[in-house]
Amino acid sequence: MNTVYTENAPQAIGPYSQAKISGGMVYTSGQIAINPATGNIDGETVEEQTARVCENISAVLTAAGTDMKKVVKTTCFLADMADFARFNGVYAAYFTEKPARSCVAVKELPKGALVEIEVIAEL
Repeated sequence: MNTVYTENAPQAIGPYSQAKISGGMVYTSGQIAINPATGNIDGETVEEQTARVCENISAVLTAAGTDMKKVVKTTCFLADMADFARFNGVYAAYFTEKPARSCVAVKELPKGALVEIEVIAEL
């Protein structure tokens, strides 16, 4: 098992890694809309935050040696299910291969984020 790390995605804000590689698959930790250069949340709308989250995921996948087209499963967390349609609009632009997905509303996300996504991808 290998640990994935890149400076092009946010540092872990707890005792976890950005991603792990095992058995030909990459398992990312959940990404929120933290700008890796500033450490702050990027964007105030769900659309802006979803775009930043997807850029962070893309950076982690690139560091692992894969990309968004090889994502097989996503798990998405929204702070408000009323944002579902707007979230989907941005999500669809990044996950063009339409991976399997779960999407749930949660009470709260770290740092007051509006969206969090974790993925499983093939190498």
